[in-house]
Order: sequence, then structure tokens, then C-alpha cells
Amino acid sequence: MKNFIIEGNHPLRGEVVVSGAKNSTVALIPAAVLADSPLTLEGVPAIDDVDALIAILQDFNVKTEFEGNILKIDPSNMENIPMPEGKIHSLRASYYFMGALLAKYGEGVVGLPGGCSLGPRPIDLHIKGFEALGAKVETKDGAIHLSTPNGLHGAEIYLDIVSVGATINIMLAAVKAKGTTIIENAAREPEIIDVASFLNKMGANIKGVGTSTIRIEGVEHLHGVSHQIIPDRIEAGTYLAAAALIGEGVCVKNVIFEHIEGLVAKMGEMSVKMDIFEDKIYVHPRQGDLKMVNIKTMAYPGFATDLQQPITPLLISSVGSGSIEDTIYPKRVKHVPELRRMGADIEVIDDTIYIKGAKKLTGARVKASDLRAGACLINAALYAEGTTELYGAEHILRGYDNICGKLQKLGAKIQLVEE
Repeated sequence: MKNFIIEGNHPLRGEVVVSGAKNSTVALIPAAVLADSPLTLEGVPAIDDVDALIAILQDFNVKTEFEGNILKIDPSNMENIPMPEGKIHSLRASYYFMGALLAKYGEGVVGLPGGCSLGPRPIDLHIKGFEALGAKVETKDGAIHLSTPNGLHGAEIYLDIVSVGATINIMLAAVKAKGTTIIENAAREPEIIDVASFLNKMGANIKGVGTSTIRIEGVEHLHGVSHQIIPDRIEAGTYLAAAALIGEGVCVKNVIFEHIEGLVAKMGEMSVKMDIFEDKIYVHPRQGDLKMVNIKTMAYPGFATDLQQPITPLLISSVGSGSIEDTIYPKRVKHVPELRRMGADIEVIDDTIYIKGAKKLTGARVKASDLRAGACLINAALYAEGTTELYGAEHILRGYDNICGKLQKLGAKIQLVEE
């Protein structure tokens, strides 16, 4: 068990560099197996989810070399081994191997995905898309069994709900299908654009990414390439929220402003003073009270669901009453009782979080239930008086590259301990 020990109320100063996007990386790695020659991913974050995906690749007899945020992948001798259990359960993004194996081999066995517990997160839309492309999908003993009796063919697929995972997974399956595939009501997140850019470099023919309609012309072969992963907008938002909460001049570097425009707009509404540059954002020292806001998460380009938890401590420190409504994952509220332990005036009514601000927090023993709840509690602990023992650090290490070292460099008193 790994825990964070955080001594709060130490101002943050200096620069922090954002790593490559976790939500891109966990899709790019499974996508890489579609190539018939070696390829390279640059800017890969050193996180536990990446380690888990590399271990899965090695089980498929895919050669890997990971050093200095550069991941080299050679799928030339890959073997389609059934993966009904074990490592495949360790993270949700393992489901991208479903689409990749369908495209590469026309069949596969993949265990049901794990990951953070955020309430119902079905994969019905993924299965609907695979079946439209001609796949036969069966669930046996907790694993998905995929086959293509007559091969994969293009299809028109309408997603009933905007879904990042389903959009990417169907895209992976369709890149080598015969004919044309059209995905309607597709998700528009930057990570989808990143994956499509990667696939197009490999020889795929994907158009319309970033809009609600994606058109894919199937190709026969994909080849190895080198690809630079986009910056992690959720990591950037987490550090921006921390800088506004307890910073005395913090510059967050390797940022694409357009990817976090919803967050920056809300922080501006709260009277956080920021200077926005081409690839960095400087947060000025806090001057006076911040204004409370109401937040409603939406599909991109709306306010990201992954950022509602990290920004919550900033709302707690603000003057007035506000609310957070998560339309993507309404049950994403497990951080609330932990914040109450620290002294926050916060409650959940009918899946909406209500906050009465201008509250000082006190260090306590708290537990991270999931990745972004953990980021929320780190920000809260940095702001609190006294020491916080944050349990469940393994959730946070799944998605934040060297978060302890980066915060220490800014002046935080934080350490990772293992029991």
C-alpha cells in the first residue's frame, strides 16, 4: 500500500511541466499493435497504466523499450493470445485491445475492463459498433469473445450517447475493414484527434475527427511511425487549480489552451488572474477573495468531467455558495465525504454537489477512491492546515507522472511512503 503524506499550507512557486496525455497514451499503445513494423511514441507519461499496458503487450509477444518518456513498440512478432483475465483487468483502457485485435486478426478474447469505480460505465456502444462492422460478440466467464465469421465491413454507426471510448474503439476496428465506416454522434475530445492523427500517419484514412461525424475508409496495411503525444489537459488543469488555490506565482508549461478553455473560463469567472501564452499559462499570486461559481460537466468542448474533482478545493476556498453537476458520471462524488473529514461544508443531493465556500480545511486521514478523487484530495491537502495522510495513492499513480516530484519542485511538502 502506498500513501501520500502532505503537510499543508506551503505556497507553491515556480514552473511545472505537463506530461503527455494519459487518456491519449492508453489508446495509442493498443493502436500501435495494428502496425506491421516498429514504431515510437514520444512524450509517454511514466504512470502505472502505461506499465500495465506494456506488460499486456509483452504477453502478446510484442517487444517494447521504455526509457525517458520514449516508448518503442515492435509488433512484428505479435501473437494473438487469449487474455480473459489477469493484467487485462487492471485498467479500463484495456478494452481498446478489442478493437485492435478485431482489426488485426479478426478475433480475440479480452477480459472485461477494470479502472476507477465511477458508477455505471457499460461498453454496450462498443459492442454495438463491433457488431455493425460484422463482428460476433459473446460474453463468457467474464471475458469478451470476438470473432468475424465473414470479415469486417464498413457500416454507418450512430452512437446513442457521446462516448470517447466507443468512438476510439470503433475507429480502431474500422481502420482495416472493407469499405467505408461512418460514425455519427462521435465524441470530439482532443485525445480522439491524437489517436486518429497517429493512425493516419500509419496509413489509415480517417476524416472528420474533431466533428460529430467521422468517416473511415478501410485500408489493408498500417506501418510503423514516430508520434508525439499531446499534453495532458487534465494534469494541466489539476496544477492550474492548485496554483490558483495556494500558489504565489506558478507557470504551468506544455499546455494547449484550447484543450482546457472551459476550465480557464471558469477560473477567470472566479477572479483568478492568469497570463495565457502559446504553450504555457502563468497563474498570478492570489489577491483577495475568489468568487464562487456553478459547474456543469459536459462532453468536449464543455467542462471536462475529469476536472470537476481537482477544481473542487478551489471552490471550497471561494466566497459564496455553488454547485457541481456531472452529466457524464453523476455518481462521481466519492471525494465528498473525504473533503467533509477535512472540514469542508459540502454535500451531495440528487447527484449534485453543493458547496458553501470560504472554508479553511484541516489535515486528516483520507482515502482516494479513484484517480481524479485522489487529485482533488492532494489539492485539498496542499491548502489545508496541518498534515494529511492520503491513502490509496495507487489510484493517483495510475494517471499522474511524477506528481510527488513535480509538487516538491514547486515547494510542496509531500512524500510518497510505502507500507
